[in-house]
Amino acid sequence: MARMLEAMRETEGAILWMAGGAAALVLLLAILAFAALRAARRAARATEPLTAEIGRLGEALGRLNAAQERMTGGLGQIGQAQSQTQAATLETLERRLDEVSTRLGDSLSGSAQRTAQALGDLRQRLEVIDRAQGKIERLSGDILGLQNILSNKQARGAMGEIQLQEIVAQALPAGSYRFQAQLSNGRRVDCLLETPPPTGLLPVDSKFPLEAWRRLAEAESPAAKTEAAKAFRADVGRHLRDVADRYVAAEETADSALMFLPSEAIYAEIHANFPDLVRLSFEKKVWIVSPSTFMATLHTLRAVLRDARLQERSAALRRQIGTLQLDAERLGVRIKALETHFGQAEGDLREVGISATKILRAARRLEEAEFDAEPPAGAAPRERAADLPEIAGIRE
Repeated sequence: MARMLEAMRETEGAILWMAGGAAALVLLLAILAFAALRAARRAARATEPLTAEIGRLGEALGRLNAAQERMTGGLGQIGQAQSQTQAATLETLERRLDEVSTRLGDSLSGSAQRTAQALGDLRQRLEVIDRAQGKIERLSGDILGLQNILSNKQARGAMGEIQLQEIVAQALPAGSYRFQAQLSNGRRVDCLLETPPPTGLLPVDSKFPLEAWRRLAEAESPAAKTEAAKAFRADVGRHLRDVADRYVAAEETADSALMFLPSEAIYAEIHANFPDLVRLSFEKKVWIVSPSTFMATLHTLRAVLRDARLQERSAALRRQIGTLQLDAERLGVRIKALETHFGQAEGDLREVGISATKILRAARRLEEAEFDAEPPAGAAPRERAADLPEIAGIRE
């Protein structure tokens, strides 16, 4: 019991203590609430600028978000444009690479073609060079052969004759010259030119003493040149006299001849340094000619031959015209005779017409005499003699 009371007292004390504690707690809570309220008011007053700042910060954040969105859109557009630009750049690069590849291929193909063409041209030029080398070798052989010919008198004379024949055959028409013609004195001339009268046959000699000329051309010292010039003058003068004596035949050839020199240099040397030989050629009427002057002479002779042939043809034409005139006169006489015959035939026809007309009239009279009755009424009258048709347009 005591313990129960004690317990009750303890419980009551505890309850009291708890009640006092609760009151104290309530008071404490009230104090804390008041303090909190004041603090909240002070905090509210203190946080008003902060709230405004927070609002401004929120607006700024909103603008920042909008700008970020726009930036995101711009970045997307930039990325898209960059993608398109990259695609276009890649396409351009591919196209340019294709063009470069095409150009490079064309360039390589053209280079290959040009190289092949250059090689072909080089091959052709090498072939031309080979042919030219062969021609040079043949020309060297020909030069050696020409040297051998010039060292041989007979061969040298044959060479002059060949050159003479080529010039004459080229300048004159066939039939106006003869090669290696034999004269009545037994001499054989290299060429005879058949010129119109009064010149007649003109002999041409092509043999020339070349040894003296070669010695003169090869002489080095003045004494050697003088000696060679003396020998050259003697040889050429002797040859001029031989041509005049051998080939100029009275009443067969012309009173002059031509001495053909196969070299222009020899011709120029004679006319420049040997005037006595030129005078001798004038005296002997042996005209010295070179290939060029001989060609000019032959062309002049060709014009003379053409003029002579034209004169012959004009004479033949005049003869033909005279014959034609006689034929025309005979034709006029025969035409007059034919006109006379036509006149006679016309008179005979007129007389035949008159006779036929008379016969028809007589026949008409006989017919009227056989029928005495009058013609019936309405019948056409008989034709009278005056109404008979004309024969051949002729009346009696």
